[in-house]
Amino acid sequence: MSRFVMLIALLGIFVPMTLNAETKFALAIHGGAGVDPEKLTAAEQQEVCTSLRKALEVGRKVLEKNGTALDAVEQTIRVLEEDPLYNAGRGAVLNHEGRHELDASIMDGKSKLAGAVASVTTVKNPISLARLVMTETRHVLLAGEGAEKFADEMKVERVKNDYFTTEAARKELEEALKKEKPHLGTVGCVALDRHGNLAAGTSTGGLVNKKWGRIGDSPIIGAGTYADNAACAVSCTGAGEFFIRNSAAFHVAALMAYKELTLEAAVRQVIDKVLEPGTGGMIAVDREGNIVARCNTPGMSRAWIDGEGQVVIRLER
Repeated sequence: MSRFVMLIALLGIFVPMTLNAETKFALAIHGGAGVDPEKLTAAEQQEVCTSLRKALEVGRKVLEKNGTALDAVEQTIRVLEEDPLYNAGRGAVLNHEGRHELDASIMDGKSKLAGAVASVTTVKNPISLARLVMTETRHVLLAGEGAEKFADEMKVERVKNDYFTTEAARKELEEALKKEKPHLGTVGCVALDRHGNLAAGTSTGGLVNKKWGRIGDSPIIGAGTYADNAACAVSCTGAGEFFIRNSAAFHVAALMAYKELTLEAAVRQVIDKVLEPGTGGMIAVDREGNIVARCNTPGMSRAWIDGEGQVVIRLER
């Protein structure tokens, strides 16, 4: 038995919960792809699992109280953004200039409205600003200084850029400058609420050592985030350029709509056949509450609660 499998057993990863049987809901989150769990200590693995469980619980409470999928997605991602374990918000990686540029997006599967921000530098919770872009403007994506000015108008919480800096991020930049090694982490959430609506959201600090102004898939609707009540909600993580070139998130929904594939078959097709090996992964939920989480990297931290109330937390591939 591997160290990670033993940890799963010790932590009691499969946890049944009692839910109202009238209408099921479902929620899934990810904390980034690319890290091999076998290279983490047992304590580090447990820290990630505990963190994922905490975030999942926040979204679960929203949905259990008949809240919307959009609220569940936003509130869950805010928790992950404020946890320095992840490459989003507080733990965002540093670009080549040693600064942070954050991206986020959110999409409503019912209306198919979406909002996103890119290259923000002082917004504490980019996912909430992305939602305001969706609800308070006629636009989908605001970037850089324009997004910062909009944050002023919306009076969202601001922080200095070094708020996002952690010692781990500094060390990672130093290593990347030597090796040009990409960081594949990001955070995301997909949800189905008791009203039958889907939503998805994604937030990231991008790639470590990225060029100033680089924007990946996370704020791009159809690439890193997508939601449509007729099919599914998807959030991606990995090397964004590959997800942008292949419209990865929308690709899953299109396979379901046009080829009538199941969610599992559609996700498998995109991860295993469309994207290049080692580029990332995704989480997805369909309108029936089926959840799929798949990656083509050594690992992807993810957790979900299905319609039966069972909680699953996994780090390995």
